[in-house]
Amino acid sequence: MPEVRRAFSRIGVLAIAAASLLLCLTPTARRVGQGLPPRLDDREFWSMVSTFSEPGGFFRSDNLVSNETTFQHVIPVLQRQLGSASAYLGVGPDQNFTYIVALKPKIAFIVDIRRQNMLLHLMYKALIEMSPTRDEFLSRLFSREPPSELDPSVSAETLFAAFEHAQGDEQAFERNLHDVEGWLQGHHRFGLSSGDLRAIEYVYRSFYSAGPDIRYSFGRGPGWAPFPSYRDLMVESDGEGRHRSYLATEDNYQVLRDLEIRNVIVPVVGDFAGPKALRDVGAYLRERGGSVTAFYTSNVEQYLFRGDEWQRFYGNVAALPIGDRSTFIRAYFNNAGRGGFQFAPLPAIPPTPRSVTLLNPIMVLLTAVNEGRIQRYLDVVELSK
Repeated sequence: MPEVRRAFSRIGVLAIAAASLLLCLTPTARRVGQGLPPRLDDREFWSMVSTFSEPGGFFRSDNLVSNETTFQHVIPVLQRQLGSASAYLGVGPDQNFTYIVALKPKIAFIVDIRRQNMLLHLMYKALIEMSPTRDEFLSRLFSREPPSELDPSVSAETLFAAFEHAQGDEQAFERNLHDVEGWLQGHHRFGLSSGDLRAIEYVYRSFYSAGPDIRYSFGRGPGWAPFPSYRDLMVESDGEGRHRSYLATEDNYQVLRDLEIRNVIVPVVGDFAGPKALRDVGAYLRERGGSVTAFYTSNVEQYLFRGDEWQRFYGNVAALPIGDRSTFIRAYFNNAGRGGFQFAPLPAIPPTPRSVTLLNPIMVLLTAVNEGRIQRYLDVVELSK
């Protein structure tokens, strides 16, 4: 009899745990609020950056430039399926800008575990706001002068060709760095620490030193396959012949610049599985009647499945205001046998390029988690298209 009671007790505990998980992974409803603001003032922007953020965490690479070459390939489908966007969530460096330009959300949040990524985005913010045109932006980004004045309608290939042989100028770099710091601290009055300023200088000098050939690089471990350069990524296409990067056209750049000027691209320091950043973003959107239209996760989930962090992440996602159209954008790297990754390649995924970009409705994923069909990273990938 005691054994029976203990057995029922164990079953009860498991049932409560399962019910708790189900409750945690049930998407929350949107509230009808005052609406997302068309712009944020500097104080509100910096308050969100500061208060939504968690303490910075570790990642083995600076990740100043993406290592994904196919991230544009899903844009035609996203535009057809999602229509006008409410809020965009993303991670990592400037590939987010290309998605933001394509989807034109009312507000965007870039959530990354590295504080340096937040500071990278503030550097971009300053450079973009100070640069009325693409060529001026690139000139400031790399501290290089193009050989001649460029027509605003030139292609990205022509734009980068103009910078191909331009030499970096140390004095120009020092002047530009001073301008970036002055723009962030003087113009916007953001409360950057001396450590933040040193990190911005480190990031900015990396772009100056490498120029348009700057690439993703790992700070530890053996070498990997060659990565695309910044230039390579900016002249990539969507797989259907259309160039959609944020520097592909002057119009694209102006969309991005307008969003930066209105302070509605908000970088946040946060762990996807952490207790605060994504929850605070979700609360902000819900209180204003907003919802997450697209959530670009890159391949972060791959790392979360090395422990139980994936469960906490999907709990955070379920707390976001989402709907039937809300979509994950994720990268899958076919690295079986390399760098310690043992994920088998999916039959539908060709062996090249080294990564592909996949889409997955968020509600479909959360339902699969609730039903116990997600136990490993490959289950997530197989649910994506």
